[in-house]
Amino acid sequence: MKKGSIIIVIILLLYVINIFWSTGYFRVIENKFDGEIFNKINIVGAEDITINRIDSFAIISSTNRKHFPSLEQEIGGLYYLNLRKLDSEPILLTKKFNKPFAPHGISIFKTGNITTIAAVNHTLKGEYIEIFRLSGTELTHIKTLDSPTILSPNDVVLIDEKSLYFTNDHKYKSGILRLAEDYLGLSVSNVVYFDGLKFKEVANGISYANGINYDSKKELIFVASPRKFYVKVFKKNNDNSLTFVENIYCGTGVDNIEFDSKNNLWIGAHPNLLHFNSYSKGDKEISPSEIITIKYFEKNNYLLKKVYLEKGNYMSGSTVAAPFGNLILMGNVMDSHLLILKK
Repeated sequence: MKKGSIIIVIILLLYVINIFWSTGYFRVIENKFDGEIFNKINIVGAEDITINRIDSFAIISSTNRKHFPSLEQEIGGLYYLNLRKLDSEPILLTKKFNKPFAPHGISIFKTGNITTIAAVNHTLKGEYIEIFRLSGTELTHIKTLDSPTILSPNDVVLIDEKSLYFTNDHKYKSGILRLAEDYLGLSVSNVVYFDGLKFKEVANGISYANGINYDSKKELIFVASPRKFYVKVFKKNNDNSLTFVENIYCGTGVDNIEFDSKNNLWIGAHPNLLHFNSYSKGDKEISPSEIITIKYFEKNNYLLKKVYLEKGNYMSGSTVAAPFGNLILMGNVMDSHLLILKK
């Protein structure tokens, strides 16, 4: 074999090894949780969950996913769960919403008596963000956000009732560059800000920008980059632009980000991304689930803790961990149920 050919083979081998290593393929999954499974709720594909602690309820984003990414129009809805009465049935809020609706990431914001909900919506005709108002358990659709900047939306966070940030997890819809984003970790996805009238890119160069949330006390935006195993930290400036602060290496494929009452980050994660990819395509029956927390003080000063790890026998492909007191609502991409854990 010629020297040039040997070099090419070595380079390709290193690429393959890097893919396996950087996606957690060699990680050993051992069960870990200092608590119990308190309840199981039969809501399919509960990919995102967010909690209103003042009024003690959770909003759950549910989509019946048969394949990931979707090949046909999927059907989903937003559910209301009363956290004071955990034995009560979840209420489907979007029963009267008559547009194609396959929700993904969601966010809620309450000011006075008004509760605003934003939801990413994947349809065959396009990608949108839907804005709703919630009064009690009555949901009213306010408007649909439609823009070329909403390219491949994953998650959204409301800053107030009019403005928000959202992530695009891909730049390319298909082809070899899409594969490069997924398998080589090509860092080309972004974060976009909407001020109520205009859309503007405020961060880019991210590998699979996923979950996003906002700490209003510290004025920090946190963005999950599961392909790099990072939580990326940004400072929110007065003009709503973002200044990069640091990457927090988490050692797992971080997904949605929620806060507890002390503003610690709670994150559902995929410890083995290749395994999860096979599961989402239907090639594997289960996929590992993980929950981590991050207590963030300032740059280079944080505490990361692994709270839950399991092979996927109880629930596969965890995407979100929403804490409420001593309970944790854990959702997923494709399973037929979500779990409520008790610490």
